[in-house]
Amino acid sequence: MKHLSKIMILFLTFVLICPAFTNAEGSKQSERQTQELNQKSAQLMADMRVLWTEHAFWTERYVVSAIAGHEDQEVVLARLLKNQDDIGNAMKPFYGEEAGNKLAKLLREHIQIAGKVLAAAKSGNQPDFKKYNDEWFKNADDITDFLISANPQFNKNEIKEMFYMHLKLVTQSVAARINKDYNADIAAFDKNLAHLLHMPHAITEGIIKQFPDKF
Repeated sequence: MKHLSKIMILFLTFVLICPAFTNAEGSKQSERQTQELNQKSAQLMADMRVLWTEHAFWTERYVVSAIAGHEDQEVVLARLLKNQDDIGNAMKPFYGEEAGNKLAKLLREHIQIAGKVLAAAKSGNQPDFKKYNDEWFKNADDITDFLISANPQFNKNEIKEMFYMHLKLVTQSVAARINKDYNADIAAFDKNLAHLLHMPHAITEGIIKQFPDKF
């Protein structure tokens, strides 16, 4: 019995220590993986997150200002358009001046068409709303196609779906704001922000895969 008791004690000790050992090893592995994301790739990810967070924030600011007819509408629009230039500029180190400017142009069109969609929704003009909404999604296709042509490492379906969902969530925000359903507007913004934060991950990962020597 004494011998059996010793065996049981040793077994229980192993069971109690082993998970802690496994967790410690898992933590070390996770730490090593984190360290592998070197400074350049981490900086690119951080920069992209800032840009796409700003995209969500200034889009919402413009929706609020345009629907209410605030005096800051044009100033907010200018800041929103600058964000599109900033995103284009962030791509220039990898794809060159011309490609960066092209992306910025397509993104500016994304914002300009959004203004027309918003105006049609605000006035209740359904034919114009459909017309500009179709143009908006076509522009999303153009942006996706351009990104894929620049970098085949990007997942076309993933990028396209990201833009489509972004447009849908902005439309939800516009509709909620027009109907003075401010809780729904806030919910749409929160979803849009969380959704757009997938974009920097997709873009950063694609760039790193295409240009491993730069990281």
